[in-house]
Amino acid sequence: MISETPKQKPRFRLQPVAVLNSQRLRRSLMDTYNQKSFYKYIIGIILLLLSIGSLFYTDKLVEELEQREEREVQLYAEGMRYVFNSPFDENFNVVFQVIQDAVNFYQIPVIYVNENNIPNPNKNIQFPANAGPAERERVIQDKLADMKLEHPPIPVDLGRGRTGNIYYSNSFLLTQLRYYPFLQLSVMLLIGYLAYLAFSSARKAEQNRVWVGLAKETAHQLGTPLSSLMAWVEYFRSDASIDPSIAEEIEKDVIRLEMITTRFSNIGSVPTLKDEPVTEIVTNFISYLEKRVSSKVKFSVFNELADEQTALLNKNLFEWVIENVCKNAVDAMGGIGEINVTLQAPPNTKEIWIDIADTGKGMSKANMNKIFNPGFSTKKRGWGLGLTLAKRIIENYHSGKLFVKSSEIGKGTTFRISLNANIIE
Repeated sequence: MISETPKQKPRFRLQPVAVLNSQRLRRSLMDTYNQKSFYKYIIGIILLLLSIGSLFYTDKLVEELEQREEREVQLYAEGMRYVFNSPFDENFNVVFQVIQDAVNFYQIPVIYVNENNIPNPNKNIQFPANAGPAERERVIQDKLADMKLEHPPIPVDLGRGRTGNIYYSNSFLLTQLRYYPFLQLSVMLLIGYLAYLAFSSARKAEQNRVWVGLAKETAHQLGTPLSSLMAWVEYFRSDASIDPSIAEEIEKDVIRLEMITTRFSNIGSVPTLKDEPVTEIVTNFISYLEKRVSSKVKFSVFNELADEQTALLNKNLFEWVIENVCKNAVDAMGGIGEINVTLQAPPNTKEIWIDIADTGKGMSKANMNKIFNPGFSTKKRGWGLGLTLAKRIIENYHSGKLFVKSSEIGKGTTFRISLNANIIE
């Protein structure tokens, strides 16, 4: 009798639902962020193209108007030549008046200088009110000096070897058009800047709603299992057959979960800030965290602050920031390496610096610019929100700064937290 070998059930590699959900959320956040950045660049490119097109078009108009004004002045010079060289019995007054009207219409400032270098007459020169002969002469000389630098003179043949010159400058309309493109470009840049601020403000408001909703929903969902776990702790304690250490360990985890719930519930609310000793909080929390990460990670704290140095902090949220940055460092080192925390107060400032340096793989400049973007992560697991929330906690709630101080591929990364220090008297 041949016995059949039982068939082995096929093994499927199932991915936890939590991991799938975190990856979907991370992709959704990154897609939203990248889409909004794309629209921002499109708006910027459109404004740039409009500005360049407007500059070229206006410059063309200025060039054409300048050529037209030059032709009008040349025609004015030609009219003067006819007047000076025509017989006395010929009347050119009507034609010359038409030429002068054209010059006056465009308001082209014109000064005629005769063969004796005497400026007279002039057109469209603005004199001060109630100006006397000496004042008018000074104004004409000043205008003439400017005109000589602006355009070459147009000669007028007076006959018998005599030559006069007509000097002119651009009309007020042409001057306006010449500077108009720069004014227009400034206005467009201002509009673009205001649009960018409005866009960024709307994006941050939308992100804040996402963070607040996600955090509060997480805190709400944790409430029910926490109550159940506390009941189980009491049950284990009441049962003599169960090792009491089991209930103690479970209670520690429950307390930890309660702290996490409190942190999430505080997101979106104005946290209470208290005058806290910075050194004590950082040192104690690093000691707490050191026991809960890989034993191959060595923590070191270098304190240069005075023991009495304090800052306005929300202890619960601030410890969350330290935890997020340190856990990011542990992941970057693959669970093996060193984390050095340095506390210092730079001279002549009212700041406290907390530098958290790791000996991990470091990051590129491109990743340095994206490390705080929501949903960005170099890990397969995780939501990519830890550093984003940490930055918001420091900057929005504590009026400080969180940024990448330095990073080098293969050597590690240093994050810096900057806080406002309370003055020690």
